[in-house]
Amino acid sequence: MPLPANVQSGAGSLPVDSTFSVAFTGYAEPRLERAGERFLRQLARQTGLPLALKPSKTAKATLVIQTDHASKEIQEVGEDESYILDVSTASGRLRATTPLGTMHGLQAFLQLVDVSPDGFAAPVVTIQDKPRFPWRGLMIDSARHFIPLDVIRRNLDGMEAVKMNVFHWHLSENQGFRVESRKFPKLQELGSDALYYTQEEIRDLIAYARDRGIRVVPEFDMPGHSTAWFVGHPELASGKGPYEIERRWGVFDPAMDPTSERVYKFLDEFIGEMGKIFPDHYFHIGGDEVNGKEWDANPKIQAFMKSQGIKNNQELQAYFSGRVQKLVVKHGKVVIGWDEVLVPGVPKDIVIQSWRGQASLAQAAKQGYRGILSNGYYLDLGWSAARHYAVDPMSGDAANLSAEEQQRILGGESCMWAEYVNPENVDSRIWPRNAAIAERLWSPQEVRDPASMYARLDFVSTRLEWLGLTHRTVSRHMLQRLAGSASSAEFAALRTLTDVVEPVKDYTRERTAPAEPTSATPMNRVVDAVPLESDAGRRFGELVDQFVASSCHDAAAEARLRAQLTVWRDNGAILQPLAQRSFLVKEVAANSQDLSAVGAAGLAALDAIAKGQPAPEAWKAQQLALLEQVKKPKAQLLMIPAPAVQKLIEAASAGGACSSPKS
Repeated sequence: MPLPANVQSGAGSLPVDSTFSVAFTGYAEPRLERAGERFLRQLARQTGLPLALKPSKTAKATLVIQTDHASKEIQEVGEDESYILDVSTASGRLRATTPLGTMHGLQAFLQLVDVSPDGFAAPVVTIQDKPRFPWRGLMIDSARHFIPLDVIRRNLDGMEAVKMNVFHWHLSENQGFRVESRKFPKLQELGSDALYYTQEEIRDLIAYARDRGIRVVPEFDMPGHSTAWFVGHPELASGKGPYEIERRWGVFDPAMDPTSERVYKFLDEFIGEMGKIFPDHYFHIGGDEVNGKEWDANPKIQAFMKSQGIKNNQELQAYFSGRVQKLVVKHGKVVIGWDEVLVPGVPKDIVIQSWRGQASLAQAAKQGYRGILSNGYYLDLGWSAARHYAVDPMSGDAANLSAEEQQRILGGESCMWAEYVNPENVDSRIWPRNAAIAERLWSPQEVRDPASMYARLDFVSTRLEWLGLTHRTVSRHMLQRLAGSASSAEFAALRTLTDVVEPVKDYTRERTAPAEPTSATPMNRVVDAVPLESDAGRRFGELVDQFVASSCHDAAAEARLRAQLTVWRDNGAILQPLAQRSFLVKEVAANSQDLSAVGAAGLAALDAIAKGQPAPEAWKAQQLALLEQVKKPKAQLLMIPAPAVQKLIEAASAGGACSSPKS
């Protein structure tokens, strides 16, 4: 995962044992040597084999790697990332035009290695592979909650594993300014709570990313989402101030003054300084969600608009974006901005990042602008991997573009906004679902079977743990904290409950919070600990579908359903003593009762089906009313098996195939 563009399987396999070695031929550079060492370390971790951890100097190695020539010194959009991987029973051969393709091919080989009856092995196969889109990104917001560099690094490792090639780093917000500026030190000294990255740390991280074929694109949001700038530099703002770091979430009034020449002088120097730290050709200026209240209330700004014939705040923002775009170009960069920067007259070389969707993206492409899709890839909304997977940059309005216009759609980016993540749980909010988005952006458009995706996602999720990602382990650690000195039976009951609930979706969490959430709100509740997608809930739903599709005659499926539903029915009684002792577990006591009710309702439905007679309408109405209550969020959590149990209840009362006597 991502599924390659072309795969031809053969018979047999290549043994992978402690004599396994790699050798490079053709073009050589230190980055390739390091990629080889990283590959061998990872292979040793996956297999437990004592491998030689340096590439071999002889061409008789198990895996011979041929790279034709260097990639660009500063990685560019659209470079050749293709590779060909041939695995025979005797050896492997990896060929790529550039080091970027070589690194992708090494990741493909790592995914091929698995246990076999005789040891570890890679299957005989020929893979010819290249990406569908040149821009395959992950955005991490380090501004709302500060994300330490070790967490960023392991997420870059995860990106390399699934062939993503752009790390979009959101670095300034109302809640924090996260980069050291030596020209304007008050930005980080007063606007960061002392949580920021030094210039040296950033350079190290950019080098780390480049070693993995990943570009780093910085985002400094302006003119809105910029309160933290004004704590040290109130002269940039449109209001009177004073300003302080924002602790709440949402869209706020402070915004830069688009009519002040002092603002543009400041930004000229600032962009020049940041442009030297971040070598990528692209520079993101944000540009979203300005509510205009400070502009409306400022007589100087209103007078400027009147004198310049600027009719409204949208036009004023366009004026600002145009001025900033010239500064970015002056410093040798290309501007990226969110949808709002696309207004009449904006220069054609600006790149639009669309949070609004394919229609907005297609509109931009028709007008000659390049674009990146993020709508549908917001990881923080808690959607299932399948729902993200179904979103395609070329679907909807974009499907009707001409070939030339389609070329302007560069790809997409998943986004991890950080209102409800911190360094502890951020991995679990990104992975493994991000791998499904990575596949959508890499693999051919016709690769879209969710069942195949989930089967491979389970495998990749385990592999990502070998890189040090904590998306699976963190849930257990967080649950242990809120369970305190629970017995093993109580903790198992807590796990049973938390395996089948998910946090509420979209922006419901903010609207349903017990108290207004802030950047100081602890993230130690069950809603913070559970994954955003319940594997157990999904698998239970698949099993119910299988049972109902068999006209309720699949005895093995029925036995598995009964066993699971019995565990759920009895779980509440086991968990109850812990709920009385722990305030954090007590919060989900109602969810626990719901799970017991779901188990009892499912068992009653199976009993009714087994009788071979349609269940009474009154019983059905009673059970469905119960499930409607269960489906309502409690403690900001959803009970995922409820819709599947509803299918069993409807099958029991259908009077069709599911209620006929079993043969």
